[in-house]
Amino acid sequence: MNSVHFTAETSANGVIERDFTLGELTGALWSPASGAGRAPLVLLGHGGGNHRKSPAMVGRAERLVTNGGFNVAVIDAPGHGGRPRTEYDEREIAVMQRAMAAGEPVGPIVRRYNAHLAERAVPEWQATLDALQELPEIGADGPVGYFGLNMGTAIGVPLTAVEPRVTAAVFGLFWPETLVETARRISIPIEFALQWDDEHIPREAGLALFDAFASKDKTLHANAGRHKELPRFEADSAVRFFVRHLGGAAGPQG
Repeated sequence: MNSVHFTAETSANGVIERDFTLGELTGALWSPASGAGRAPLVLLGHGGGNHRKSPAMVGRAERLVTNGGFNVAVIDAPGHGGRPRTEYDEREIAVMQRAMAAGEPVGPIVRRYNAHLAERAVPEWQATLDALQELPEIGADGPVGYFGLNMGTAIGVPLTAVEPRVTAAVFGLFWPETLVETARRISIPIEFALQWDDEHIPREAGLALFDAFASKDKTLHANAGRHKELPRFEADSAVRFFVRHLGGAAGPQG
């Protein structure tokens, strides 16, 4: 795959935001405007139906840069953002929309479709990481973390299981059925978010996925509320988690 090609750049509030392409992939990279040497890299995985520049991604990226001093990268998942959908994508999305309109459970459809997307996205993330580590502000030997909820977890768990460069991860808000066996192969530090009153993912299911990780260093953050009511302060907690485990501008913490 090609090297990163930057297509646009803006700077505000101490954060440089650059859009990039990598072959057919579309992505964004946020970095400290200070340019003070190399900094750890955090990969962000977006949720289903969203894209690399959705408000949640921009907000998390800016927090990670401003409060942690990290470089932060997002790529559009297959069939999302600036990427075309396949016939399979169109069929699965149509099935999901019909189930939602009828008030039927969407979990089985989401799990199946997201597992398919992960098979396509994991090698894309690895190629992206290869290319980003060629940049002087990142480098080939710097720490790497992964932060993804919902579909970001469905893709991030299989990515983390096969990618040794990822040494700390934040996951959450997904079902265990397609991920438990893979999670058992992961032993890096984990922070995991769960909504106690999630109308889609029973709390027992969320707890089962958290329990499956082989990590000795793992923390469960369970908050009251429905699926889309994850408190914003969890993003700040993720920043502190990555500072502890990757370093960063704030320095390592205990």
